[in-house]
Amino acid sequence: MLNVSMKNVSFYYNSDEGAVLGDINMEVKAGDFVCLLGQSGCGKSTLLRLLAGLEKPTGGQMLVDGKAINGASLQRGVVFQDYGLFPWMTAGENITIALEYRFPEMKKSERKERALHWMRNVDMDESLFDKLPGELSGGQKQRCGIARAFAIDPPILLMDEPFGSLDAVTKSKLQDLVLRLWQQEGDKRKTIFFVTHEVDEALLLATHISVFSQSPASIMYSHSFDEGIKPTRKNMHTEPEIVDLRNYLIKLIHKDAEERAYK
Repeated sequence: MLNVSMKNVSFYYNSDEGAVLGDINMEVKAGDFVCLLGQSGCGKSTLLRLLAGLEKPTGGQMLVDGKAINGASLQRGVVFQDYGLFPWMTAGENITIALEYRFPEMKKSERKERALHWMRNVDMDESLFDKLPGELSGGQKQRCGIARAFAIDPPILLMDEPFGSLDAVTKSKLQDLVLRLWQQEGDKRKTIFFVTHEVDEALLLATHISVFSQSPASIMYSHSFDEGIKPTRKNMHTEPEIVDLRNYLIKLIHKDAEERAYK
C-alpha cells in the first residue's frame, strides 16, 4: 500500500513550446481511486506518463512511498487506450510475458493458470487464451489489458482513457468491471489513477476527482467522496446533490475551455 505525493510538479517538452503542466500538487492515499478529469489535450496523460516513470518532471517532486519516481517500475501497472498488446502474441501470452517479468521464479504452468484466473475475473472466455489480438473485439482486447494489469498485482494502477474508443454498452460493462475488481480487494485495494474527459465516468468511478485546466495545466478544482452521497448509475441524474455536482463540473470545464479559446 503506497501513498503518492506530487509537489509543485511542472513539465515541458522544450522551452519553446511552453509548459504542459504548470504547478500540480496532489496527495493521494493508498487505495484511493483518483480520476484526472479535463478537456482532451490538457496534460492529464502527461501526468500519467510522469507517474509511470516514462518522463521526468521539469520541476517539483513526484514521490511514491516517500521515494522519488525513477523510471518505470512493476509497482505501477498501466492500462492504455490502445490496449498495449503485442500483436504477434496470443491474448494469453500477452499476460504471461508480463508475469514472467513480475514473478521470474514462477513456473510456466503457474503463470498460465494465473493468466486464466484473471481472464475469468474479467469475464473473458478461456478459449480466447490462444487467440491473437487481431481476432479479438475492442472490448476483449481491453479486458485482456485489464487482466494483465491486475495479474501482475501492482499496488498502483495507471489507466489512460482505457475505454475511450469503445461503444457505450461495452464501456459501461468495463467501468463496472474495474470498479468491482477494485472494490473486492478490500484493505489491499490498488491506488488507481484514471484519466478521463467524461464527467459521468469520473463521478461513477472516483473516490477523488481532480479537474485539470487547459495547459499549462493546474488543478482548478478537487472533490472527494469521503463524505456525502456517492454517485451511482441509479442516482446520477436524480439525486439533487449529485446532479448539482455534475452540472458544476460540466460548466467549470466548458468555462475554462471558452476562456482559453478567447485569450
